[in-house]
Parts: sequence; C-alpha cells; structure tokens
Amino acid sequence: MPGQSRFDQLEPLLERVSKPIQYVGGELNSTVKDWDCGGVGPAGEDLTVRWALMYPDAYEVGLPNQGVMILYEVLNERPDTLAERTYAVWPDMEALLRSEGVPQVTVDGHRAVREFDVFGISFSTELGYTNFLNALDLAGIAIHAADRADDEPIVIVGGHAAFNPEPIADFIDAAIVGDGEQAVLQVSDVIAEWKGEGRPGGRGELLRRLAHTGNVYVPSFYDVSYLPDGRIRRVAPTETGVPWRIDKNTVMDLDEWPYPKQPLVPLAEAVHERMSVEIFRGCTRGCRFCQAGMITRPVRERSITGVGEMVERGLAATGFEEVGLLSLSSADHSEIAGITKGLADRYAGEQVGLSLPSTRVDAFNIDLANELTRNGRRSGLTFAPEGGSERLRKVINKMVTEQDLIDTVAAAYGAGWRQVKLYFMCGLPTETDEDVLQIADLAKRVIDTGRRVSGRKDIRCTVSIGGFVPKPHTPFQWAAQLGADETDARLAKLREAIRSERKYASAIGFRYHDGKPGIIEGLLSRGDRRVGRVIERVWREGGRFDGWREHFSYENWIAACEAELPPYGVDVDWYTTRERGQTEVLPWDHIDSGLDKDWLWADWQDALDEREQDDCRWTPCFDCGVCPQLGTHIQIGPTGKHLLPLTVV
Repeated sequence: MPGQSRFDQLEPLLERVSKPIQYVGGELNSTVKDWDCGGVGPAGEDLTVRWALMYPDAYEVGLPNQGVMILYEVLNERPDTLAERTYAVWPDMEALLRSEGVPQVTVDGHRAVREFDVFGISFSTELGYTNFLNALDLAGIAIHAADRADDEPIVIVGGHAAFNPEPIADFIDAAIVGDGEQAVLQVSDVIAEWKGEGRPGGRGELLRRLAHTGNVYVPSFYDVSYLPDGRIRRVAPTETGVPWRIDKNTVMDLDEWPYPKQPLVPLAEAVHERMSVEIFRGCTRGCRFCQAGMITRPVRERSITGVGEMVERGLAATGFEEVGLLSLSSADHSEIAGITKGLADRYAGEQVGLSLPSTRVDAFNIDLANELTRNGRRSGLTFAPEGGSERLRKVINKMVTEQDLIDTVAAAYGAGWRQVKLYFMCGLPTETDEDVLQIADLAKRVIDTGRRVSGRKDIRCTVSIGGFVPKPHTPFQWAAQLGADETDARLAKLREAIRSERKYASAIGFRYHDGKPGIIEGLLSRGDRRVGRVIERVWREGGRFDGWREHFSYENWIAACEAELPPYGVDVDWYTTRERGQTEVLPWDHIDSGLDKDWLWADWQDALDEREQDDCRWTPCFDCGVCPQLGTHIQIGPTGKHLLPLTVV
C-alpha cells in the first residue's frame, strides 16, 4: 500500500549505524498527516498532493535550515497537501539500505520517497549535488529525468543554487527560482487540478502545465546549442507557450508570511540550536561578490511588531533559549535598535539570548551589542571586511575603511569583549599578494588596539579566510577564478606573515580553506549541462558529502572532468579560471533574477575601475532593474511602533 510506514524495515538497522536518532523522526512540532488527507474525487481520483522535501546534507545540517522548515509548514497548513522531510544518509546507513533493500524514506512518516508526488530539494550550495543523485538512486527514482515513468515523483529543485540549474538539468524535472512560499502553493494547485482531471497526458502534460506558469523552469522544454569554441550559442524553448525567460518568485510583505510558526526542535545535536527569525529579506549593499544579496532583491523588512510576534510564538513552541535575528545584514534593519532593546526588555531575567550573524563593521555599535548580550552570554564578535586592502574593498564594493574597523574593534574591546573574528576572502578579482598580506597588518593593528584600550594582554583576533568563487547573477559572473595552487601559495604567504612576529603569533588565530574545493564549487556554480556528466561520474565512483572536508576528493572530481569534458572541447580551467566576455551567452541567462545584465556588466567595469556604488535603500534608484522588471519595490520602516512587554496572564 502506498504511504505505508517503512519503519519496521528501518528499525533493525538503527543499532548498526552511528547517530541512529537522526533517522527516527518525531521531533517537537513535526507533522505526520493522513496519506489521503485530500480525499477522493467523484471518479475515485486521488486528490492529495504529497511533497517529500530534502535538504541534501546530514540531518544535523539540514534540520535547522529555514527554507525547508518554512516550506514544510506552509504546505502542511493546506488541507489537501502533506509534506514530509528527508535528509542525506551517512555512508554506513547507505550501505545497509542497499544491502537490505530498504529505500530512502522520510523522517516523519518513514514513507518511501518514491511514493510522493513531488521530491523537492533545496540547494544552498552546489556541493550537495552528489548527495542529491544518491538520494534519487536510494529512493528508486530514475537518475535521468528523461527515463522517469508516470508513477515516479516530479523532481523539483530550489534554493540559491537553482539560479543556475543547468549542471543538474538532466537530473531534475523542474526548478523553482526565488522565494518558495507562494511558489510551492502554486505548484500544488497545478498538481491538484491535474490529478482531479484524472492525470491527463501523464507527467509530460503536468510538466507542460508547470512550464506554462512562467515561473517554473522545466529544462526538458529547452534546447541548448553551442559554438565551435565551446561557448553557448543560445538556449531556446522547444514548444510554444513555454517562456524564453523564467521569472523569479518574490514574496512581498513578510508580515503576511510569519513562518516558521512552530519551528522544529532537533532530537540529535544540530549545527544551530536556536529559534531563528528572518527579520528582513534581500540586500542592496551591493557587494559585488555576493550572490545572495543580488538574487534576493528588493529589500523587504519584517515589521518590529511582526518580529516580536514571531519571537513570542517561536519561544513558546520550542523552549529554545537563544533567538537568532537572521538576514544578510541584520544590523541594517531600520528598526534594529528597537527590536534588540524591545526583546531584551521583554525577556529580561529569562536567560533568553539574542544573536546576529556576522555584523557589518559600519553597522555595529556598542549599544546594539550590549542589548544583544544583556540576557545571555557575551561571545565573540564577527566582522567581515572581506578584502584585505582598502583598494580591494573598493573593487568589491565593501565600503569600509581600515579606520572604520579599528574604531569598531576599539569600541568592542573597550566595552569588555576579548575576542573578535575577522572574515576575508582570497582570490578576489584584481587581488595581488600585497592585498592579502595587508590582512596580517590589519590583524596586528587590531591586537594592538585591543591591548591599548582594554589594558589587557589576553586579547584575541581570529582571521578566517574563504576562497572566492564567482557566482551567477553577480557583477563578478564574468571574472576569472584564482587557481587552487595560486590560492594556496597566497595563503601560505599570509600565514607566514601572521606568525612572523612573536608578540602577535599567539594572539592571532588563522583559519582557512585550501583552494581545491573552491575550484569544484566554481565548476558547478558556473557550469552548463555538459557538467552534469562530471557530477554523475563522481557520484557513481563514490562521491558523497562533498561539502565535508573529510569526504571531499579533489582528485576524483578532476579525474571525472578529464574523462568527461574533452569530447566537448572544454576543461576545468575553461569553466573556472577563464574570464568571460560581455557578449558571451551565460548558462543562466534565461533565468530572470530581475537584474539587468547590462547593469551587471557596468558594475563589473566599475569594479575594475575601483568605483563604489551606494546602497539604494537610502539613495535614489540606480536602475539595477529588479523593481520595475518584477513589479516589486523596497519595503523598509521605520513603522514608529514599539515592542511592549508581554502581558502576564
């Protein structure tokens, strides 16, 4: 019987794997709905729409993911729809599932993923692609979309990586681009209508209907042709009624979408154990490397009262003692001072801590920091200058001077903090060795400042370095990526510069990622359909959990590239370390993020000329294209309202 629990098959395996709790389900606020909650039509039609939602990483990483959690709740609120979750299984469980003939199941009802109508996967990083293929195979779903039968789920992907779905185009049926809340309901409407009519035309007709909505991308209805030198000639629809460009989905008025209302509480240890509220979506700071900031425009703030209501409801529903105020740049919320003071006042004496993700140097102040720590512990502060020199920060449009940073850390150390973390990138466009070595000089000056203003010697500064990966829909989408060996050589020089003076060596921590994973991420982020052959080969040869250092194999990826790409006349360097020209058709040009390509190119030229761009939240529109093209607008406060203390009943 479809929809039956497979827990009786799974349970005997649990004592033979590590962390068995991650496969059990039953978390606080989880949902298991009746398999036939949508009822039956007059001719016996099955009217329930069923989604299996996946974050393609381990449970401990996937469960706290806000995107999946929101869609899980939005779908389950709908009477005729059910949604359950599944995550990537570790190699020990995979081996047992294969040997015992047990399929990939959900953690909620332990139902077989293959029996759902939709298998929906949310990608925040491209390094989850091999886990995605593994889940398809474990579920008994055909790897290639062209081979799927009518009784197999429609495979739909979303998340930031879906803004270039071409590397996985052969494996997916569809992609949702942009915000998912309204989109998954629209897709559910299309499926419900099709099922109610008796599934006319099979999966092909369902995909056709989804494609005709204009904001669901169905790769099978598009043909890609290539030039003799390997570049794309064009991407064109193969049927009438299928749009040339796919529109991004954008949710306006976040107060109308206060999700998650009942956040999930993990049974096993998770990477984030807190109740999180997204206080605004989008960013117009204009950092040229930042795909998230570009593709989520325009800025839409949740009101101060909306934030307060979500925090109140979420704490009551979960019992968490920490609230994360999330966004791409949380301190930029027009009412952040009122939010933090209001929440600190409201929960005074209750040991409820507040936290922000990494804070922009020019948005930080001690009053804000003190409100964040008033009811909780005082942890380290994280700032992200991103570029080591002022010249490079102009290139990337990170408008922070060295003096801004010194003034900020002086205030923090003077107010009692003992540790700050500074995040930088290596391999940014136009970067030189000298730009990177200035990171060491800056870190030493931070230590000197902390010792001077605090009068103490136990001052710490951690320098964390990530490799720059050019991303689609950013001004740097045309940029050449720095090679792995060059990245490693540059980081080795920086490490030596940091450790060269004894009085700083023990005070400055140094953490970095080598250049190899970044090259593979670059291949996948700017790849086209030909890269799908590489992904499949890596997976077939055992590739799993590529986002985890201990599982990632650069050698396997390079070997797969050398085996699969030569027939097309391209290689890894062609996709990564090659600079693109203005007229080149990019693999994602038919995905409309709202950003005008000519504006992105002009901003790329401004970067090369070291010219900065203001934040359009506070200045006149500079015509990036998003608002007029998508029919949206920036939504910011202040509302003039305040958070009042909760009434004790």
